[in-house]
Amino acid sequence: MSLENISPKKGEIAFIWFNAYAGVAIKTTSKTLLIDPAEIDPKTFKSADIILITHEHSDHLDEYVIKDIYKRTNCHVIADSTSYRMLKDVIASDKLLEAPLGSTHKIGNMTVKAEVCRHPAASIVTYLITTEDGLKIYHSADSIPHPDMKQIGDKSPPHIAFITVGVPAPGASPRTGLEIVKMIKPKTAVPYHAPKTELKAFIELLAIEMPTVRGMLIEMGKPYKYP
Repeated sequence: MSLENISPKKGEIAFIWFNAYAGVAIKTTSKTLLIDPAEIDPKTFKSADIILITHEHSDHLDEYVIKDIYKRTNCHVIADSTSYRMLKDVIASDKLLEAPLGSTHKIGNMTVKAEVCRHPAASIVTYLITTEDGLKIYHSADSIPHPDMKQIGDKSPPHIAFITVGVPAPGASPRTGLEIVKMIKPKTAVPYHAPKTELKAFIELLAIEMPTVRGMLIEMGKPYKYP
């Protein structure tokens, strides 16, 4: 389960869904991002430039894993406000960045914007990432649909979106995942954070109700490329 031997070309990314939750590793032409690395051996990731944390729940914020990766890579860590406070004693102040709703951080030629999220957590956010090549990636954290997500689809529709479609995220289902897709209007939708039956159900709904959006069914621990 590694992206080490994959070298994306301009306009491409490589990615792995690495746990049963919202954990995704993304490799661009110049950066490796880890989103919500939890419940995994930190040595799985030999390199990292940016870690993104969506909220403080233990299946998303794992201080042991983050500390280990940070010490080995000296990466930046961008976190929602609650997780930011929890990580202040773990990450150096010049590497730890707070991401309240609506904030934008630029690291090198990449931009990370904290977007709206609906989930029972203290200060949860979703992330819209723009790569150095202009590719837009949306990570829905544990979110169910929120009306303000429509602004993403109107202003910055993503090329690829990782969509929560089931348990254990409260209220999430293939149908709620489809409602998010209808608002944010990605070119490709990747279901995650659910058992295989719910992932497949989402792909089937997508094909029926939004046939212009590509559904990408993935397996945990297997590397993929986009497009």
